[in-house]
Amino acid sequence: MYKLFAGKKAAYFTLGCKLNFAETSTVGQQLRQMGVQTAKRGEVADMCIINTCSVTEVADQKCRQAIHRLVKHHPGALVVVTGCYAQLKPEQVAAIDGVDLVLGAEQKGQILEYIAQRLAMMPEERVLVAHEHHTVRTADIRTFMPSCSCGDRTRYFLKVQDGCDYYCTYCTIPKARGRSRNGSIASLVDQAREAAEQGGKEIVITGVNIGDFGRTTGESFLDLIKALDKVEGIERYRISSIEPNLLTDEVIEFCAGSRAFMPHFHIPLQSGSDEVLKLMRRRYDSELFARKVEYVRQLMPDAFIGVDVIVGTRGETAELFADALDFMERIDVSQYHVFSYSERPGTMALRIPHTVSPQEKHDRSQQVIALSDRHLDAFYARFMGQVRPVLLEHSRQAGVVHGFTDNYIRVEIKCDPSQPDNVIVPVRLGGWNEAHDALTGEIVTHQ
Repeated sequence: MYKLFAGKKAAYFTLGCKLNFAETSTVGQQLRQMGVQTAKRGEVADMCIINTCSVTEVADQKCRQAIHRLVKHHPGALVVVTGCYAQLKPEQVAAIDGVDLVLGAEQKGQILEYIAQRLAMMPEERVLVAHEHHTVRTADIRTFMPSCSCGDRTRYFLKVQDGCDYYCTYCTIPKARGRSRNGSIASLVDQAREAAEQGGKEIVITGVNIGDFGRTTGESFLDLIKALDKVEGIERYRISSIEPNLLTDEVIEFCAGSRAFMPHFHIPLQSGSDEVLKLMRRRYDSELFARKVEYVRQLMPDAFIGVDVIVGTRGETAELFADALDFMERIDVSQYHVFSYSERPGTMALRIPHTVSPQEKHDRSQQVIALSDRHLDAFYARFMGQVRPVLLEHSRQAGVVHGFTDNYIRVEIKCDPSQPDNVIVPVRLGGWNEAHDALTGEIVTHQ
């Protein structure tokens, strides 16, 4: 199989969540080990790996556009499409001119074997056979595919869990990703150690529903983070999105006193209205959410708290949105990530009678974005003039490096081009940069 890959070039394109990026990076590592080079800008690749998202109809559209674009830019390349869109709508993907292979969730682990089979064929023989040979039913998605990789970034992404047993009415992720499953703590600690040996300083813990960790092994998320905290060489951990009902007080308390877990949480709210939360079949109410935020603030006053919100869901009347917005204005979070509700085929939300017009969705989204900007500006302003530790990331711009503080403030630093990256340095934070997407900073050499 090695000879089929040697000397070939691959192009990668990923849409969606951090988990998708981690999985694409792992595939890239596997292909590089087989002798495949990453195609540079302007080069024509021999194969294109496209990892898709299907969280909204807009995401589906972006996936189709990306596939068309890569087919055009890499004529004759073997085009492989995987991810949630490929799992949920394989017929649509297979119908796109130029697509050679559609892989469902269960087949990601054998992607090299599938690619090798296609590479062994003449180009004219690469005709996509019936899609049922390449995708599987959700009930059959049982394999946990490990992933710990950094791609072109300083931070590593450690996949600890996959799938979801929470059938929220608006969501197709359980259908795309299957039931909740995870790796063992021992195997994940080994992967973290490997990242440290490779020079990794920061690991982001990823998954679909990471707080549900342990379904496969009978372990707990708290046990996992305690074990990871002991891995020498890793100086920072960040917990990606975790459900508020699974963010236990014990987890918050451990992070507050841990060696390496940063004061940074991402907690999905989805709606500040209890009535809408019930329609969504979320497993918490606004009171529980507010209590979790308050407890994080009590133990980690400087913590960055990012929050996901969906606007315009079925059943969200103007009055209920007003209630939700009022709640969001009152809680002390750092930033809102807002999504407009998108109808997804096969979801229970389609049974809810009240619908919100596209214009009203847009208006509500803009209101939440404006609220988020106020929260983020206030959060950043609190730390202007302070010195915080920053992990420097490599930059394509000479004389400028970027990085994040422990509490996830993005920093832009003008420095000597010889300044090494992947190091944690003390930085005095200034005001906003010209793009208003980071604070300026100056490395402190003497304190």
